[in-house]
Amino acid sequence: MADYFFDLGQDDQREGLEYARARTGRPTHLLEKDLWVVWTLRALFDSPLSADLTFKGGTSLSKVYKIINRFSEDIDLTCDIRKLIPDLIGDGGDLPTSRSRADKWTKAIRHRLPDWIKTSVQPIIEASLAREQLDAKVELAGKENDKLLLQYPALAQGTGYVPPVVTLEFGGRATGEPRQVLPVVCDMDGLLPDVSFPTATPLVMSVARTFWEKATAAHVYCAQARIRGERYARHWHDLAAIARSPYFASVVTDHAVASAVARHKSCFFIEKDTEGAVINYLRATQGHLRIVPEGHPREALAEDYAAMLADDVMIGDALSFDQLMQACAEVAAQVNKAAPGRGAADGLEHRPSTAEA
Repeated sequence: MADYFFDLGQDDQREGLEYARARTGRPTHLLEKDLWVVWTLRALFDSPLSADLTFKGGTSLSKVYKIINRFSEDIDLTCDIRKLIPDLIGDGGDLPTSRSRADKWTKAIRHRLPDWIKTSVQPIIEASLAREQLDAKVELAGKENDKLLLQYPALAQGTGYVPPVVTLEFGGRATGEPRQVLPVVCDMDGLLPDVSFPTATPLVMSVARTFWEKATAAHVYCAQARIRGERYARHWHDLAAIARSPYFASVVTDHAVASAVARHKSCFFIEKDTEGAVINYLRATQGHLRIVPEGHPREALAEDYAAMLADDVMIGDALSFDQLMQACAEVAAQVNKAAPGRGAADGLEHRPSTAEA
C-alpha cells in the first residue's frame, strides 16, 4: 500500500520533491506548493460547503483544464450569491434590477462574506489540518477580510515571488455558473509509485466564463491605464493560452456567457476610463474588446510579466512579452470578428437604472 506524502518524514518528503524535480524539471518549491493547493481543494470540496463553492481562475485552467503552462499559486473561489444573501435575492434572479439594489446587495455581501469565511470555511480547513496533524496555520486576510491564508512550513524556497502561502480568495457576487465537477491531482501524482498524494473533485467554472472574466479585466486595464497590484500579467498569459487550446472555438461562439459576464460586471463592477466615462462591458463583448495596452501601462505590464518569469513559474519556453502582446492582439481580433451584432452596443453603458425596482 502506498504511503501518503504528508505521513512521510521531512527527509523523505524532501527526497520525494527532489526526485520529482529531476523528473519534471519543475522547481521543488512549486511542486511543494502544488501539493498544498490540491490538499486545500480537497478539504473544501469534501465538506458540506462543496455545493456552494465554485473553483475558478488561473489555477483551474492549470490544474483542471490543463490549458496554461504556468504555475498558478492561488485558489479563486466563488460563494454562490444565492446562498449568501437569499433574503435579498428572493425569486427575482441572481442580478439586481437597479443600481440602488446592486449597491444594497454589495453592501450586504461585504458584510456577510467575511463572517461566512471565518465561521464556515476556516473551521473546515483547520479541522482537516488537525485530523492529518499538519503543521500549517490559517488566518483571515485582505482589506475586506475576503481571503484566507494557509501558511505552511516550506521544505524548499524560491526567489520569493511564490511564497509558502496558499491564498484563498473568495467572491460572493455571482453564482459561479456554468460549472461542473472535475478531478484535480497533484503534479507529482504517479511519479513516485510507492507514495500517494491528495486529490480533489471540485465544482469548476467553465473555460468560457473564465476567459470573459479575464478578458474584461484586461479591457478595464487598457481603459484605465493603471495596473491592479502585482502578478496582473498572468491574465494576458492565460488569455493567450486559452486561445491556443481546443476550448477556444467554443469560447468564441458562447455569446450567452460573454453577455452574462458583461451584465454581471455592469451591475457589480462599474469602472470608469481615464476620461471619466463608464466602461461599457457589453460593448467590449460585442466586437470592441481591447486587451493590448500602450505606453506606460504596457511598460508596467512588461515589468510584472518579467517578475512572473523570474521565479520559474512557467513550464517550458515562455513567450517574450512582445510575443505575448501580439498573441493577445490576435485573440481580440478573433473574438471581435466573431461577436454578434458588432456595434450594436456602441455608446451604451448597460447598467441598472437608478430607479428602485
